[in-house]
Amino acid sequence: MTQSSRFTVAIHILTLLAHGGPEPRTSEYIAGSVNTNPVVIRRLLASLRAARLVASQSGPGGGWQLLREPEAITLGMIFQAVEGAALIPMHASEPNPRCPVGRHIQTALAGIFRGAEQALLDQLDRTTLAQLVKDVEGLAS
Repeated sequence: MTQSSRFTVAIHILTLLAHGGPEPRTSEYIAGSVNTNPVVIRRLLASLRAARLVASQSGPGGGWQLLREPEAITLGMIFQAVEGAALIPMHASEPNPRCPVGRHIQTALAGIFRGAEQALLDQLDRTTLAQLVKDVEGLAS
């Protein structure tokens, strides 16, 4: 199993855009901050654009900007924009229905997983991008 860093990188992108003010930032500039390939950044920006969190502007002086004020963007919104799927997925293949555990394990886990995912989203929705920018700026001084 591998863990995804999409959520963390998406937060980094949006924090950078919020910190920089209204000036558009290119995917190359953002990639330099994240220390990754601009293609990775563009893929995440596409998801963030689909969620109406960012917009792009082409041409000279173009780049990416926030569509909403940082106070109106929560970490939960960012998570849902880039992760989408279940946080804790069930088995990749159906367990053996002839096994007493295999037959019932997914049903037994479903409610627990839904509750854990909801608790995480509730926590993430309590933090805005503006709060994170403030925290980053506080650490930088």
